[in-house]
Amino acid sequence: MEVKQFMIDEENTLVEAMSQLDKVAKKVLFVSRNGALVAAITDGDIRRWILNKGDLDATVQNIANYEPKYLFEQYKHLAKKKMKEFSIEAIPIVTEEKHLVSVITWTDEIANKPKIDTPVVMMAGGFGTRLYPYTRILPKPLIPIGDVPIAEHIINRFNKAGVSEFHLIVNHKKNMIKSYFNEIDKNYHISYADEEQPLGTGGGLSLLKGKVNTTFFLTNCDILIEEEYHKIYDFHKEKGNLITMVCSLKNVSIPYGVVEVGDDGEIEAMKEKPEFSFFTNTGMYVVEPIIIEELTENTSIGFPDIIKKYQEKGEKVGVYPISEHSWMDMGQHNELEKMRKRLEDNES
Repeated sequence: MEVKQFMIDEENTLVEAMSQLDKVAKKVLFVSRNGALVAAITDGDIRRWILNKGDLDATVQNIANYEPKYLFEQYKHLAKKKMKEFSIEAIPIVTEEKHLVSVITWTDEIANKPKIDTPVVMMAGGFGTRLYPYTRILPKPLIPIGDVPIAEHIINRFNKAGVSEFHLIVNHKKNMIKSYFNEIDKNYHISYADEEQPLGTGGGLSLLKGKVNTTFFLTNCDILIEEEYHKIYDFHKEKGNLITMVCSLKNVSIPYGVVEVGDDGEIEAMKEKPEFSFFTNTGMYVVEPIIIEELTENTSIGFPDIIKKYQEKGEKVGVYPISEHSWMDMGQHNELEKMRKRLEDNES
């Protein structure tokens, strides 16, 4: 990978930095001034900024670390040792004048990323009405993305991270789902909870009483999150959250000139094609098992309503922010095609 792909200007925005981090896919970018390395910015720096209620319109210079780790060229053989010592995923190699000449990164094999073996619960019982006519034939979890159904894509990602226990809450065309997973070769275990009637994104969890007794991931069956799951889990534990919601940054551009009108009917302000940034719920959570035990059985409730109830009790509910590029949602036809295209591009 070319060095220039790791470079970002101090005046670039947080949103631009997140987008470039997605493209580089190495979790770090570097800032130079007059050709010399002066700072580094990581996905962790951005996440801490957001969680500390930092302005989403901030620039790189507000967020970056101006005491970056680096190695001079003659010591680049120490890169692996230094990355391990400082718990970083990449280290820049510089000349005596601190001009960046290369970046050494972990490979997946060297990194030996931590594994998690925590249960995953998938809400797989919906009717998928927004995906008609596909769901007249197939249940939503079995809609193919390439050669593999979306539910299997989700499971494979968690399995690669170390997960071996999966619980699927099923309803619509549930026998098709069970038949599919019973027939494929797999190195993980799946159990099923049958909804006799639709119980919402939260109510179905009551069917798992006595079956899930540890911290677990909860996910919709139509999303893919490209993030390191052990980091989400560790964040949840470090913060002592009852529930952690994975939220994606969204950038929306209004294709019109926006006019603000005052009380007297005069124009107060005009903005030409303004852009707005905000965070939205992706449909993935890390959850403590007490949530299951305290649910009323066979009562329909949405998971956001469960969250609201615990917030009103003063319980700790947190957010783990990710970039827009890290979330794929196939809940509607146009998003389904985007997901297919992106996964095809990743495999080519």
